[in-house]
Amino acid sequence: MIVIMKPGATEENVTHVVDLVRDFGLTDHVIRGTDRTVVACIGDKRGVDKGAIENAPMVERIVPILAPYKMASREVIHEKTAIAIGPNNFPLGGKKVGIIAGPCAVENRDNLLRTAEIVRDAGCIGLRAGAFKPRTSPYSFQGLGEKGLEILAEAREKTGLAIITEVIGLEQIEVVEQYADVLQIGARNMQHYPLLEAVGSCKKPVLLKRGMSARLDEFLLAAEYIINGGNPNVILCERGIRTFEEYVRNTLPLASVAELNDKSHLPVMVDPSHGTGHAHLVPAMCRASIAAGADGLLIECHIDPEHALSDGAQSITPAALAETTKALKAIANAIGRDL
Repeated sequence: MIVIMKPGATEENVTHVVDLVRDFGLTDHVIRGTDRTVVACIGDKRGVDKGAIENAPMVERIVPILAPYKMASREVIHEKTAIAIGPNNFPLGGKKVGIIAGPCAVENRDNLLRTAEIVRDAGCIGLRAGAFKPRTSPYSFQGLGEKGLEILAEAREKTGLAIITEVIGLEQIEVVEQYADVLQIGARNMQHYPLLEAVGSCKKPVLLKRGMSARLDEFLLAAEYIINGGNPNVILCERGIRTFEEYVRNTLPLASVAELNDKSHLPVMVDPSHGTGHAHLVPAMCRASIAAGADGLLIECHIDPEHALSDGAQSITPAALAETTKALKAIANAIGRDL
């Protein structure tokens, strides 16, 4: 349930409600909006005297939350949430669409710095690349580790781009948070609940990818783990699901973008690279994603896809990235947004 405070409620009024909520054994999450404050109450409410809370000073009313994902739901926060990312505090989830691009992995310093300049010049707000790579085969390239993080930090210093990179284990959270602007939780870890709880204590935004076999409610409940852990800055990322189709690596269900926007206030991104697995399909799915209402895109781009150490088949070239971003600007403008 949520406790909606009246306009003009003081900090003392809110603190009093929070104390009542805790007295009943519930966990409180205070959400301060432009007009009023609400207190979300999480936990077993069977022994709660709602009247005691509802009669507290400056409480307007109590509203039950029906969705199983409480804090991620639009029932709690009606307005779209914009999350500031990177050194320039780009408001992802606002009117502007944010494009993040880069190679699957940090392969070496020279290639990454060249790619960062290309990504910046194409109008992107962020650079994506994995320092730690969870691979299906133990013999595949596993990333450069902390050395890769250092290279990413250097790229940010030179270009001003936000840095997005993946955390694949609990032991990596501290070092990744030290270097990155956004911590990514990959599809394979969407239901790694100890990892979700741990990044809930981080100060940096978290980009959560949908699991390849996850339903949307499971996806939103995974986001709830992070928010309930104390980190409200969660970005949802649709990256395709596993189906019977073989012409794509994964099936990219863009209806999920509209549904997530309807059910949740969190920003929604799309990864058309993993969603298709083929570079020639990526530009079209980028255009379709923005038209469907995505707040941003996560695109794999490599200066030499044929020699990429991972995911070369789904990585577009710098020329294709520049051409795609131009087309995306026109589509964003057509639906009242900007790029």
